[in-house]
Amino acid sequence: MTYRTGGDLLVAVLRELGIDTVFGIVSVHNLPLVEAVDRDLRFVPVRHEATAVNAADGWGRARGTLGCALTSTGTGAGNAAGSLIEALAAGTAVLHVTGQIESRFLGGGRGFIHETRDQLGMLTAVSAYAATVPDTASAGRLLREAAAAALATPGGPASVEWPVDLQYAAQRDTGTALPAAPVPEPGPARLAAARDLLATARRPLVWAGGGATRARREVRDLLEATGAGLITSNSGRGTVPEDHPQVIGNFATAPAVRALLADADALVTVGTHFRSNETADYALTLPDAHIQIDADAAALGRVYPARHALHGDARHVLPELTPAAAPAETGWTARVTAVRDEVRAALREAIGPQAAICDALAAALPPGTVVARDVTIPSSTWGNRLLPVHDPRANVFPRGGGIGQGLGMGIGAALARPGAPTVVVAGDGGLAVHLGELLTLAQERPRLLLLVFNDGGYGVLRNTQDRYGDRRSGVDLHTPDFARLAAACSLPYARIAAESDARPVIEAALVCGGPVLVEVDLAALGPMKTPFTPPVKIPTA
Repeated sequence: MTYRTGGDLLVAVLRELGIDTVFGIVSVHNLPLVEAVDRDLRFVPVRHEATAVNAADGWGRARGTLGCALTSTGTGAGNAAGSLIEALAAGTAVLHVTGQIESRFLGGGRGFIHETRDQLGMLTAVSAYAATVPDTASAGRLLREAAAAALATPGGPASVEWPVDLQYAAQRDTGTALPAAPVPEPGPARLAAARDLLATARRPLVWAGGGATRARREVRDLLEATGAGLITSNSGRGTVPEDHPQVIGNFATAPAVRALLADADALVTVGTHFRSNETADYALTLPDAHIQIDADAAALGRVYPARHALHGDARHVLPELTPAAAPAETGWTARVTAVRDEVRAALREAIGPQAAICDALAAALPPGTVVARDVTIPSSTWGNRLLPVHDPRANVFPRGGGIGQGLGMGIGAALARPGAPTVVVAGDGGLAVHLGELLTLAQERPRLLLLVFNDGGYGVLRNTQDRYGDRRSGVDLHTPDFARLAAACSLPYARIAAESDARPVIEAALVCGGPVLVEVDLAALGPMKTPFTPPVKIPTA
């Protein structure tokens, strides 16, 4: 087929991919693309290119599919790099289409406006796939290749840079779909050995990571056939709804769960990469009888040895194992449930007055509500563990650990699910990184509750310095008057200053029908009983 411009071709490919909303910033170097998307789909103009990628990422996570971001070339593409790193760390599917200077000037270094040296090299470093559109006959194929790479395993962002003169030109496209990628399968001997282990195991545990979220029914079948307990990474939350009595959750390093791991005689891990913050900086001990299932061959045995390393899709591998698995010994499943209750009770006690906010959210939010959590103390303590997750698509957070990305992700998720509320949990320090996106929030008017936990700076690092050092450096920051800031952005505002405020304020905000900024005044609310410090090694400790 022939398309009048590259923008028309982009719209056609996005429709093939099921994408109706695109996030970005308009520029002289992507104008044909933005104009076509704005005319035929929905273009959401954010305030920073990093947010464009974060919002596309959140949109895709909330739908369980691919999101799309449009940025300009040079500095614009560079601004997007940090958020591309997040999508790469998380293995989430983002199609990033960026402009480029005219094709005849590429590589010339003459100082053309928005020109940057080796933009493709930069994009390659932070993307799972990167390519340059070389002519008017290749753009459709490259866009489809990029989408396929983003959706593959282990996945990640895919970047396509498109010279502006080629964007304006008529495009020729074959419309040919790419063949499906082959699905890896472990050999019969490996499967048989793993089955033998499960047939004799009487104290089994399962650990679900992000790769397990595509095998929800299969993981649940294994749990219920064996009576095993389910530990999750942060990414694996919601694989089995967290109200299930065998779901321990994201508590692997809690003392009671460490004791379970020590007594377990078999561990099945599914699609988890054992991140440092979920293994006590790799100090966590796992059972020697370890079956590891992963569609990413590089993950097998990379962090912990696996007696049985099964390279394959868990949706296909688990049904080969479950029929051979034996039920747990008497009392094991009851112990799992007791540990589940114990770790939750201990955490709820440790967070002190913030438990009222967690309880209010859990009571008010319909199951499956997206809670996008920026990197902040409430997220790192109760948001990532205690606040229940029933659907992995509702579990949106920056897996790479960068602050300031939660609001953009939440905006994307809210626009992906316009019929339901979305909650963003952010700190005052993280929100300040992209404060301009409050204007995007006011402009697009999604049904979004923004909870800003205000402790006047970077609380995580402040706690770390107070615990291990003798002074504070760079952690105490000037904080805006959030009531006046909200008013300036035409956003409704409310404040939580006591435990008794939590439920009425949150319930009122959720029925508002649009965006609401709620400040949690931590100085007034009171401190956690146990100050939170991150699980990283401090040499001076």
